[in-house]
Amino acid sequence: MALTREQMDQKLDEHFGFEMSDNVEGVLATLSDDVVHDIVGMPSGPTYGPAAARGFYEALFSDLSDGQVVSRRRLYGDNFMVDDSLWSGRAPGRPFGIEGRNRPLSFRLLHVLEFKDDGAISRENVWVDLATIQQQLPQDQ
Repeated sequence: MALTREQMDQKLDEHFGFEMSDNVEGVLATLSDDVVHDIVGMPSGPTYGPAAARGFYEALFSDLSDGQVVSRRRLYGDNFMVDDSLWSGRAPGRPFGIEGRNRPLSFRLLHVLEFKDDGAISRENVWVDLATIQQQLPQDQ
């Protein structure tokens, strides 16, 4: 049975809410047991299962803080969604290998998500606007 747009919105908003509160367990609970977690361009490639995604979220929560995500547009299909979002906050760590030095940061994200019939996220592909991050966090300062 296909999920409604509202059900997909609710799950992604829950996922983002856990991210904003640095709640690793909460984020992982939104994922299916067989989730494919793919931050496109990461040297390690996709991971499989929530336990394998844990390290990414632990690093992310130490690299970025005070984050807020605002979805700009969402497109829907049968048990999938495309979400165009804007993340803003601070970069105290090394987001995506770039020294943050606790500077303010804002960048776009594109998520392509697939959902199980029970609402769990079964695939999360994320594209990050790395060029904007590099412009906002110059390394020569």
